[in-house]
Amino acid sequence: MTEQLRLMAVHAHPDDESSKGAATMAKYVSEGVDVLVVTCTGGERGSILNPKLQGDAYIEEHIHEVRAREMAEAREILGVKQEWLGFVDSGLPEGDPLPPLPEGCFALQDVEEAAERLVRSIRAFRPHVVTTYDENGGYPHPDHIMTHRITMVAFDAAGDADRYPDAGEPWQPLKLYYNQGFNRPRTLALHEAMLERGLESPYGEWLKRWEEFQRPERTLTTYVPCADFFEVRDKALIAHATQIDPDGGWFKVPMELQKEVWPTEEYELAKSLVDTSLPEDDLFAGIRDN
Repeated sequence: MTEQLRLMAVHAHPDDESSKGAATMAKYVSEGVDVLVVTCTGGERGSILNPKLQGDAYIEEHIHEVRAREMAEAREILGVKQEWLGFVDSGLPEGDPLPPLPEGCFALQDVEEAAERLVRSIRAFRPHVVTTYDENGGYPHPDHIMTHRITMVAFDAAGDADRYPDAGEPWQPLKLYYNQGFNRPRTLALHEAMLERGLESPYGEWLKRWEEFQRPERTLTTYVPCADFFEVRDKALIAHATQIDPDGGWFKVPMELQKEVWPTEEYELAKSLVDTSLPEDDLFAGIRDN
């Protein structure tokens, strides 16, 4: 394949791109791949999760602007392009029973109508590969689930001239992946490696919850070697200061241990219009050779 390869990563909120597949994106950028992050919402209903910034009146009042600046910094660190779809964050409803979602939010949009914005982005950028979340959203945040839904519609519709005829020249991406970086084999491997070295693991509670909820194992099809870019990933994560505590659980596993024990990021191949053999070590497997 002679033309430049293009990868589009569709995410729900600013910070998702840095916690899911960031090292993969940085690796591909270093190889000359054109990478675009599409962020569906502004994250304006996200809680301030970094305890060092909680109670800051300016941040609370200007959270939309603050998170946009954080996204700009992370984008520069990763070397990716980025665009906003402009939907309004739905927030994460809590309580029993759950409260209704806010009027006008992303998760309450009509899926077919909302997908048009993403179709426009796909037709303009012309990605060969698209990544997003599985049908559970990776975790059941309404915006993550909605991101999955519009991406599935847009992936199929973007190449069909009869659908969304006013959204640009048709373009059909060739592969669609689900991010599966938070998988049980990786978590267990890092947990056991920490314990073997006499270190306190941050994953004990995670593994207990996996057992309690009996979450079915996803099929991991693609392991992208990207350990050389784990530091870039962490730097991009820390740029999202309202969401990420630099002294928190994200960073408890020593970098050298991560690189030794689990040097890849994982994906689940959901759709492919090219021949490929599993498992893969490249999101562009079957495309580079055509």
